[in-house]
Amino acid sequence: MKRLYHSAAFDPSLPVGSYWEESAPPLPVETPKLVSDTTCEVAVIGAGFTGLSAALHLARDHGVDVRVLDMGEPGWAASGRNGGFCCLGGTKASHETLAKRHGVDEARRFARAQLAAIDLVRDLMHSEDIDVDAFGEGEYEVAHTPRHVDGLRAEIDRMKAIYGLEPRIVPKEDLRQAGTAMGGAEAALFVPVGFGLHPMKYVRGLCAAAVRRGARVHGHSAVTGWKKADGWHHLTTPGGTVRAKTVIVATNGYTPEGLHPGMDGRALPALTNIITTRPLTEAEREAQGWTTPVPAYDSRILLHYFRLLPDGRFLLGARGGLDAGPESVAAMKAHMIGRLQAMFPDWGDVGISHFWRGFVCLAADLVPHVARMPDDGSVIQALAYHGNGVSIGTWSGRAAAQLAARAAPDTEIVPAVAGQPMPKFPLPGLRTLYLRGAYATYWLKDELL
Repeated sequence: MKRLYHSAAFDPSLPVGSYWEESAPPLPVETPKLVSDTTCEVAVIGAGFTGLSAALHLARDHGVDVRVLDMGEPGWAASGRNGGFCCLGGTKASHETLAKRHGVDEARRFARAQLAAIDLVRDLMHSEDIDVDAFGEGEYEVAHTPRHVDGLRAEIDRMKAIYGLEPRIVPKEDLRQAGTAMGGAEAALFVPVGFGLHPMKYVRGLCAAAVRRGARVHGHSAVTGWKKADGWHHLTTPGGTVRAKTVIVATNGYTPEGLHPGMDGRALPALTNIITTRPLTEAEREAQGWTTPVPAYDSRILLHYFRLLPDGRFLLGARGGLDAGPESVAAMKAHMIGRLQAMFPDWGDVGISHFWRGFVCLAADLVPHVARMPDDGSVIQALAYHGNGVSIGTWSGRAAAQLAARAAPDTEIVPAVAGQPMPKFPLPGLRTLYLRGAYATYWLKDELL
Protein backbone atom coordinates (compact mmCIF):
# COMPACT_ATOMS: atom_id res chain seq x y z
CA MET A 1 0.00 0.00 0.00
CA LYS A 2 1.21 3.49 -0.88
CA ARG A 3 1.79 6.50 1.37
CA LEU A 4 2.02 10.19 0.53
CA TYR A 5 4.83 10.77 3.04
CA HIS A 6 8.00 9.08 4.26
CA SER A 7 7.34 5.51 5.41
CA ALA A 8 8.97 6.17 8.80
CA ALA A 9 5.97 8.29 9.79
CA PHE A 10 3.78 5.18 9.56
CA ASP A 11 6.10 2.73 11.31
CA PRO A 12 4.66 1.70 14.71
CA SER A 13 8.01 0.23 15.77
CA LEU A 14 9.54 3.72 15.94
CA PRO A 15 9.07 5.78 19.12
CA VAL A 16 6.63 8.68 18.99
CA GLY A 17 8.33 10.62 21.78
CA SER A 18 5.17 12.32 23.02
CA TYR A 19 4.51 13.60 26.50
CA TRP A 20 1.17 11.78 26.39
CA GLU A 21 2.81 8.43 25.75
CA GLU A 22 5.28 8.94 28.57
CA SER A 23 2.75 10.12 31.16
CA ALA A 24 -0.18 7.77 30.52
CA PRO A 25 -0.49 4.49 32.41
CA PRO A 26 -0.25 1.37 30.27
CA LEU A 27 -3.31 -0.17 28.71
CA PRO A 28 -5.17 -2.11 31.41
CA VAL A 29 -6.43 -4.73 28.92
CA GLU A 30 -4.80 -7.06 26.44
CA THR A 31 -4.94 -6.17 22.73
CA PRO A 32 -3.18 -9.19 21.24
CA LYS A 33 -1.97 -9.42 17.68
CA LEU A 34 -4.33 -11.41 15.46
CA VAL A 35 -2.76 -14.85 15.04
CA SER A 36 -5.53 -16.89 13.37
CA ASP A 37 -8.45 -16.63 11.00
CA THR A 38 -11.73 -15.52 12.58
CA THR A 39 -15.24 -14.29 11.83
CA CYS A 40 -17.29 -11.42 13.27
CA GLU A 41 -20.28 -9.29 12.39
CA VAL A 42 -18.40 -5.98 12.13
CA ALA A 43 -14.68 -5.34 11.65
CA VAL A 44 -13.27 -1.92 12.45
CA ILE A 45 -9.99 -0.73 10.91
CA GLY A 46 -8.29 1.77 13.19
CA ALA A 47 -8.05 1.79 17.00
CA GLY A 48 -8.25 5.51 17.67
CA PHE A 49 -11.08 7.64 19.04
CA THR A 50 -13.40 6.76 16.16
CA GLY A 51 -12.70 3.06 15.85
CA LEU A 52 -12.78 2.40 19.59
CA SER A 53 -15.92 4.48 20.05
CA ALA A 54 -17.54 2.46 17.26
CA ALA A 55 -16.48 -0.81 18.87
CA LEU A 56 -17.65 0.27 22.32
CA HIS A 57 -21.05 1.36 21.09
CA LEU A 58 -21.51 -1.70 18.87
CA ALA A 59 -20.74 -4.09 21.71
CA ARG A 60 -22.41 -2.18 24.55
CA ASP A 61 -25.47 -0.66 22.89
CA HIS A 62 -26.23 -3.09 20.07
CA GLY A 63 -24.81 -6.44 21.20
CA VAL A 64 -22.77 -6.78 18.02
CA ASP A 65 -19.75 -9.08 17.69
CA VAL A 66 -16.98 -6.65 16.70
CA ARG A 67 -13.22 -6.81 16.19
CA VAL A 68 -10.83 -3.88 15.82
CA LEU A 69 -7.60 -4.05 13.83
CA ASP A 70 -4.76 -1.53 14.09
CA MET A 71 -1.23 -1.45 12.69
CA GLY A 72 0.16 -0.34 16.07
CA GLU A 73 -1.02 -0.20 19.64
CA PRO A 74 -4.43 1.42 20.17
CA GLY A 75 -3.92 5.18 20.15
CA TRP A 76 -0.52 4.92 18.48
CA ALA A 77 -1.53 7.14 15.56
CA ALA A 78 -3.34 10.50 15.60
CA SER A 79 -5.54 9.92 18.64
CA GLY A 80 -2.61 9.55 21.01
CA ARG A 81 -0.67 12.47 19.53
CA ASN A 82 -3.06 15.41 19.29
CA GLY A 83 -3.34 18.45 21.51
CA GLY A 84 -6.18 17.13 23.65
CA PHE A 85 -8.80 19.77 22.76
CA CYS A 86 -12.35 18.49 23.30
CA CYS A 87 -14.23 21.28 21.59
CA LEU A 88 -16.39 22.40 18.69
CA GLY A 89 -15.08 21.66 15.22
CA GLY A 90 -14.32 19.00 12.68
CA THR A 91 -14.84 21.11 9.56
CA LYS A 92 -12.92 23.87 7.81
CA ALA A 93 -16.00 24.90 5.79
CA SER A 94 -18.04 27.78 7.21
CA HIS A 95 -21.58 27.35 8.49
CA GLU A 96 -22.73 29.57 5.62
CA THR A 97 -21.05 27.28 3.10
CA LEU A 98 -22.64 24.22 4.68
CA ALA A 99 -26.05 25.90 4.62
CA LYS A 100 -25.67 26.61 0.90
CA ARG A 101 -24.67 23.01 0.21
CA HIS A 102 -27.21 21.21 2.37
CA GLY A 103 -29.77 23.74 3.57
CA VAL A 104 -30.06 25.70 6.80
CA ASP A 105 -31.72 22.88 8.75
CA GLU A 106 -28.99 20.36 7.99
CA ALA A 107 -26.25 22.88 8.77
CA ARG A 108 -27.90 23.48 12.14
CA ARG A 109 -28.16 19.73 12.73
CA PHE A 110 -24.42 19.48 12.23
CA ALA A 111 -23.85 22.37 14.66
CA ARG A 112 -25.94 20.50 17.25
CA ALA A 113 -23.93 17.36 16.54
CA GLN A 114 -20.73 19.21 17.47
CA LEU A 115 -22.23 20.19 20.81
CA ALA A 116 -23.51 16.65 21.32
CA ALA A 117 -20.04 15.31 20.57
CA ILE A 118 -18.55 17.20 23.52
CA ASP A 119 -21.34 15.91 25.75
CA LEU A 120 -20.70 12.38 24.51
CA VAL A 121 -17.06 12.52 25.62
CA ARG A 122 -18.14 13.69 29.06
CA ASP A 123 -20.78 10.96 29.23
CA LEU A 124 -18.23 8.26 28.36
CA MET A 125 -15.80 9.63 30.95
CA HIS A 126 -18.46 9.05 33.60
CA SER A 127 -20.28 5.95 32.33
CA GLU A 128 -17.05 4.06 31.55
CA ASP A 129 -14.98 5.54 34.41
CA ILE A 130 -12.28 7.03 32.18
CA ASP A 131 -9.84 9.43 33.88
CA VAL A 132 -8.70 11.91 31.23
CA ASP A 133 -7.10 14.68 33.31
CA ALA A 134 -9.84 17.12 32.26
CA PHE A 135 -8.41 20.62 32.60
CA GLY A 136 -9.84 24.02 31.74
CA GLU A 137 -13.47 24.78 30.88
CA GLY A 138 -14.21 26.51 27.58
CA GLU A 139 -11.84 27.69 24.87
CA TYR A 140 -10.12 30.93 23.83
CA GLU A 141 -9.56 32.25 20.32
CA VAL A 142 -6.81 34.89 20.37
CA ALA A 143 -6.65 37.65 17.73
CA HIS A 144 -3.00 37.76 16.67
CA THR A 145 -3.25 41.11 14.80
CA PRO A 146 -5.48 44.18 15.21
CA ARG A 147 -7.36 43.39 12.00
CA HIS A 148 -8.59 40.09 13.49
CA VAL A 149 -10.34 41.74 16.45
CA ASP A 150 -13.39 42.61 14.34
CA GLY A 151 -13.56 38.97 13.35
CA LEU A 152 -13.80 37.97 16.99
CA ARG A 153 -16.66 40.43 17.52
CA ALA A 154 -18.50 39.00 14.53
CA GLU A 155 -17.97 35.53 15.95
CA ILE A 156 -20.08 36.41 18.99
CA ASP A 157 -23.25 36.89 16.92
CA ARG A 158 -22.41 33.86 14.80
CA MET A 159 -22.00 31.56 17.79
CA LYS A 160 -25.18 32.84 19.39
CA ALA A 161 -27.12 32.12 16.20
CA ILE A 162 -25.55 28.76 15.33
CA TYR A 163 -24.80 27.15 18.68
CA GLY A 164 -26.88 29.11 21.15
CA LEU A 165 -23.73 30.07 23.04
CA GLU A 166 -22.83 33.36 24.76
CA PRO A 167 -19.15 34.05 24.01
CA ARG A 168 -17.46 37.16 25.38
CA ILE A 169 -14.56 39.34 24.30
CA VAL A 170 -11.53 39.95 26.51
CA PRO A 171 -10.08 43.28 25.30
CA LYS A 172 -6.35 43.83 25.01
CA GLU A 173 -6.08 45.79 28.24
CA ASP A 174 -7.64 42.89 30.20
CA LEU A 175 -5.66 40.00 28.70
CA ARG A 176 -3.13 39.78 31.54
CA GLN A 177 -5.84 39.85 34.18
CA ALA A 178 -7.63 37.02 32.32
CA GLY A 179 -4.38 35.04 32.16
CA THR A 180 -4.23 35.22 28.36
CA ALA A 181 -1.34 37.60 27.67
CA MET A 182 0.99 36.61 24.84
CA GLY A 183 3.13 38.25 22.18
CA GLY A 184 1.04 40.00 19.53
CA ALA A 185 -2.30 39.32 21.20
CA GLU A 186 -4.88 42.05 20.54
CA ALA A 187 -7.95 40.47 22.15
CA ALA A 188 -9.39 37.06 22.97
CA LEU A 189 -12.80 35.47 22.55
CA PHE A 190 -13.92 33.13 25.31
CA VAL A 191 -16.22 30.35 24.08
CA PRO A 192 -18.04 28.69 27.00
CA VAL A 193 -17.94 25.09 25.81
CA GLY A 194 -15.31 22.36 25.68
CA PHE A 195 -12.30 21.44 27.79
CA GLY A 196 -8.79 20.01 27.60
CA LEU A 197 -7.90 16.39 28.26
CA HIS A 198 -5.07 13.86 28.11
CA PRO A 199 -5.70 12.17 24.75
CA MET A 200 -3.68 9.02 25.43
CA LYS A 201 -5.47 8.42 28.72
CA TYR A 202 -8.75 8.94 26.91
CA VAL A 203 -8.03 6.62 24.00
CA ARG A 204 -6.68 3.90 26.29
CA GLY A 205 -9.75 4.32 28.47
CA LEU A 206 -11.98 3.89 25.43
CA CYS A 207 -10.05 0.76 24.50
CA ALA A 208 -10.42 -0.72 27.97
CA ALA A 209 -14.14 0.07 27.98
CA ALA A 210 -14.66 -1.51 24.56
CA VAL A 211 -12.89 -4.70 25.62
CA ARG A 212 -14.82 -4.88 28.90
CA ARG A 213 -18.04 -4.54 26.92
CA GLY A 214 -17.14 -7.47 24.68
CA ALA A 215 -15.24 -6.02 21.71
CA ARG A 216 -11.97 -7.64 20.72
CA VAL A 217 -9.09 -5.32 19.83
CA HIS A 218 -5.99 -6.50 17.96
CA GLY A 219 -2.93 -4.27 17.98
CA HIS A 220 0.00 -4.71 15.57
CA SER A 221 -2.41 -6.23 13.07
CA ALA A 222 -2.24 -4.04 9.99
CA VAL A 223 -4.69 -4.75 7.20
CA THR A 224 -2.52 -5.73 4.24
CA GLY A 225 -5.22 -7.07 1.95
CA TRP A 226 -8.97 -6.74 1.45
CA LYS A 227 -11.31 -8.64 -0.79
CA LYS A 228 -15.02 -9.44 -0.80
CA ALA A 229 -16.52 -12.80 -1.70
CA ASP A 230 -19.98 -14.30 -1.18
CA GLY A 231 -21.14 -11.29 0.83
CA TRP A 232 -18.20 -11.41 3.25
CA HIS A 233 -15.29 -9.01 3.60
CA HIS A 234 -11.93 -10.72 4.08
CA LEU A 235 -9.37 -8.49 5.82
CA THR A 236 -5.90 -9.98 5.70
CA THR A 237 -3.27 -9.19 8.35
CA PRO A 238 0.21 -10.70 8.81
CA GLY A 239 -1.15 -13.08 11.46
CA GLY A 240 -4.57 -14.02 10.13
CA THR A 241 -7.72 -12.98 8.30
CA VAL A 242 -10.92 -11.47 9.68
CA ARG A 243 -14.13 -12.30 7.86
CA ALA A 244 -16.91 -9.77 8.47
CA LYS A 245 -20.26 -8.75 7.05
CA THR A 246 -19.61 -5.04 7.63
CA VAL A 247 -16.41 -2.99 7.80
CA ILE A 248 -15.91 0.44 9.37
CA VAL A 249 -12.88 2.36 8.07
CA ALA A 250 -11.65 4.66 10.86
CA THR A 251 -8.07 5.33 9.78
CA ASN A 252 -8.24 9.13 9.36
CA GLY A 253 -4.84 10.65 8.40
CA TYR A 254 -3.18 7.23 8.45
CA THR A 255 -5.33 5.82 5.63
CA PRO A 256 -3.06 4.17 3.03
CA GLU A 257 -3.70 4.26 -0.68
CA GLY A 258 -4.79 0.81 -1.79
CA LEU A 259 -6.69 -0.10 1.38
CA HIS A 260 -10.00 0.01 -0.51
CA PRO A 261 -10.80 1.48 -3.95
CA GLY A 262 -13.50 3.65 -2.38
CA MET A 263 -10.87 5.37 -0.23
CA ASP A 264 -8.15 6.01 -2.79
CA GLY A 265 -7.47 9.67 -3.55
CA ARG A 266 -9.90 10.91 -0.92
CA ALA A 267 -7.90 11.54 2.26
CA LEU A 268 -5.19 14.18 2.51
CA PRO A 269 -2.94 13.72 5.55
CA ALA A 270 -1.33 16.93 6.86
CA LEU A 271 1.41 17.13 9.47
CA THR A 272 0.84 18.74 12.83
CA ASN A 273 3.69 19.34 15.29
CA ILE A 274 3.73 19.71 19.07
CA ILE A 275 6.24 20.73 21.72
CA THR A 276 5.86 20.77 25.49
CA THR A 277 8.00 22.70 27.93
CA ARG A 278 9.28 21.45 31.23
CA PRO A 279 6.87 22.21 34.12
CA LEU A 280 6.76 25.97 34.58
CA THR A 281 6.74 27.54 38.00
CA GLU A 282 3.86 29.75 39.08
CA ALA A 283 6.22 32.72 38.93
CA GLU A 284 7.21 31.89 35.34
CA ARG A 285 3.59 31.59 34.28
CA GLU A 286 2.70 34.90 35.91
CA ALA A 287 5.72 36.65 34.38
CA GLN A 288 4.51 35.77 30.89
CA GLY A 289 0.88 36.45 31.77
CA TRP A 290 -0.50 33.14 30.52
CA THR A 291 -2.01 31.48 33.58
CA THR A 292 -5.37 30.22 32.35
CA PRO A 293 -5.98 26.45 32.20
CA VAL A 294 -8.41 27.04 29.31
CA PRO A 295 -7.24 25.63 25.93
CA ALA A 296 -6.64 28.24 23.24
CA TYR A 297 -5.80 28.83 19.60
CA ASP A 298 -4.99 31.89 17.55
CA SER A 299 -6.82 33.50 14.64
CA ARG A 300 -4.42 32.32 11.93
CA ILE A 301 -5.69 30.06 9.16
CA LEU A 302 -2.56 28.00 9.83
CA LEU A 303 -3.42 28.21 13.47
CA HIS A 304 -1.36 27.60 16.57
CA TYR A 305 -3.04 25.79 19.44
CA PHE A 306 -1.76 25.93 22.99
CA ARG A 307 -2.64 25.12 26.58
CA LEU A 308 -1.24 24.73 30.05
CA LEU A 309 -1.21 21.15 31.30
CA PRO A 310 -2.10 20.08 34.84
CA ASP A 311 1.55 19.66 35.86
CA GLY A 312 2.48 23.18 34.71
CA ARG A 313 3.93 22.30 31.31
CA PHE A 314 2.93 24.39 28.32
CA LEU A 315 1.92 22.73 25.05
CA LEU A 316 2.21 24.46 21.68
CA GLY A 317 1.10 22.91 18.42
CA ALA A 318 1.03 24.04 14.80
CA ARG A 319 0.30 22.73 11.34
CA GLY A 320 3.09 22.65 8.79
CA GLY A 321 5.80 20.69 7.06
CA LEU A 322 5.71 18.35 4.09
CA ASP A 323 8.72 16.21 4.99
CA ALA A 324 7.85 13.49 7.50
CA GLY A 325 11.23 11.76 7.28
CA PRO A 326 13.48 11.36 10.35
CA GLU A 327 16.01 13.83 8.95
CA SER A 328 13.44 16.66 9.14
CA VAL A 329 12.74 16.30 12.87
CA ALA A 330 15.47 18.63 14.13
CA ALA A 331 14.50 21.46 11.77
CA MET A 332 10.81 21.27 12.66
CA LYS A 333 11.56 21.12 16.38
CA ALA A 334 13.72 24.24 16.01
CA HIS A 335 10.91 25.95 14.10
CA MET A 336 8.46 25.15 16.88
CA ILE A 337 10.83 26.48 19.52
CA GLY A 338 11.11 29.67 17.46
CA ARG A 339 7.33 30.00 17.43
CA LEU A 340 7.24 29.57 21.21
CA GLN A 341 9.87 32.27 21.65
CA ALA A 342 7.97 34.69 19.40
CA MET A 343 4.55 34.08 20.97
CA PHE A 344 5.62 33.65 24.60
CA PRO A 345 8.92 35.53 24.87
CA ASP A 346 9.27 35.09 28.64
CA TRP A 347 9.48 31.33 28.08
CA GLY A 348 12.03 31.49 25.29
CA ASP A 349 14.67 29.53 27.17
CA VAL A 350 12.67 27.43 29.65
CA GLY A 351 13.59 24.15 28.00
CA ILE A 352 11.59 21.73 25.85
CA SER A 353 10.74 18.32 27.30
CA HIS A 354 9.06 16.68 24.28
CA PHE A 355 8.55 17.13 20.54
CA TRP A 356 6.35 14.93 18.38
CA ARG A 357 4.19 15.07 15.29
CA GLY A 358 1.47 13.19 13.46
CA PHE A 359 -1.16 13.49 10.76
CA VAL A 360 -4.54 15.16 10.72
CA CYS A 361 -6.89 14.31 7.86
CA LEU A 362 -8.37 16.74 5.34
CA ALA A 363 -11.19 16.04 2.90
CA ALA A 364 -11.68 17.78 -0.43
CA ASP A 365 -14.96 19.30 0.77
CA LEU A 366 -13.52 20.20 4.20
CA VAL A 367 -16.07 18.28 6.31
CA PRO A 368 -16.06 14.99 8.25
CA HIS A 369 -17.56 11.91 6.63
CA VAL A 370 -19.59 9.19 8.31
CA ALA A 371 -21.23 7.39 5.42
CA ARG A 372 -21.60 4.17 3.51
CA MET A 373 -19.47 3.65 0.44
CA PRO A 374 -21.59 4.42 -2.64
CA ASP A 375 -20.77 1.10 -4.31
CA ASP A 376 -21.05 -1.07 -1.19
CA GLY A 377 -23.26 -0.12 1.73
CA SER A 378 -21.59 -2.70 3.96
CA VAL A 379 -18.46 -0.51 4.09
CA ILE A 380 -18.73 2.59 6.28
CA GLN A 381 -16.14 5.37 6.33
CA ALA A 382 -15.73 7.55 9.42
CA LEU A 383 -12.89 10.06 9.19
CA ALA A 384 -11.62 13.55 8.18
CA TYR A 385 -11.82 15.80 11.24
CA HIS A 386 -9.45 18.54 10.04
CA GLY A 387 -7.33 18.47 13.18
CA ASN A 388 -10.20 18.38 15.68
CA GLY A 389 -10.96 14.73 16.30
CA VAL A 390 -11.38 14.26 20.06
CA SER A 391 -15.08 15.04 20.24
CA ILE A 392 -16.27 14.70 16.64
CA GLY A 393 -14.22 11.52 16.18
CA THR A 394 -15.90 9.99 19.22
CA TRP A 395 -19.31 11.07 17.91
CA SER A 396 -18.47 9.70 14.44
CA GLY A 397 -17.59 6.34 15.97
CA ARG A 398 -20.96 6.14 17.67
CA ALA A 399 -22.70 7.21 14.46
CA ALA A 400 -20.79 4.58 12.46
CA ALA A 401 -21.86 1.97 15.01
CA GLN A 402 -25.48 3.04 14.59
CA LEU A 403 -25.14 2.81 10.80
CA ALA A 404 -23.59 -0.66 11.06
CA ALA A 405 -26.34 -1.83 13.41
CA ARG A 406 -29.00 -0.15 11.24
CA ALA A 407 -30.38 1.40 14.42
CA ALA A 408 -32.34 4.01 12.41
CA PRO A 409 -32.50 5.33 8.84
CA ASP A 410 -29.08 6.68 7.83
CA THR A 411 -30.36 10.21 7.36
CA GLU A 412 -31.65 10.26 10.95
CA ILE A 413 -28.28 9.15 12.32
CA VAL A 414 -25.96 11.53 10.46
CA PRO A 415 -26.66 15.10 9.30
CA ALA A 416 -26.35 15.58 5.55
CA VAL A 417 -23.22 17.71 6.09
CA ALA A 418 -21.28 14.62 7.25
CA GLY A 419 -23.45 11.90 5.76
CA GLN A 420 -22.11 12.02 2.21
CA PRO A 421 -19.45 9.65 0.83
CA MET A 422 -15.99 11.18 0.81
CA PRO A 423 -15.27 12.87 -2.56
CA LYS A 424 -12.11 12.31 -4.53
CA PHE A 425 -9.58 15.10 -4.85
CA PRO A 426 -9.13 16.36 -8.42
CA LEU A 427 -5.87 14.88 -9.74
CA PRO A 428 -5.28 13.11 -6.39
CA GLY A 429 -1.65 12.40 -7.18
CA LEU A 430 -1.01 16.12 -6.70
CA ARG A 431 -2.49 16.32 -3.19
CA THR A 432 0.76 17.26 -1.46
CA LEU A 433 1.34 19.96 -4.09
CA TYR A 434 -2.12 21.36 -3.27
CA LEU A 435 -1.07 21.42 0.36
CA ARG A 436 2.19 23.22 -0.45
CA GLY A 437 0.29 25.89 -2.36
CA ALA A 438 -2.29 26.23 0.41
CA TYR A 439 0.42 26.66 3.04
CA ALA A 440 2.02 29.46 1.04
CA THR A 441 -1.30 31.21 0.45
CA TYR A 442 -2.45 30.89 4.03
CA TRP A 443 0.87 32.12 5.42
CA LEU A 444 0.56 35.21 3.23
CA LYS A 445 -2.96 35.87 4.50
CA ASP A 446 -2.02 35.20 8.13
CA GLU A 447 1.10 37.31 8.31
CA LEU A 448 1.04 39.94 5.57
CA LEU A 449 -2.46 40.71 4.37
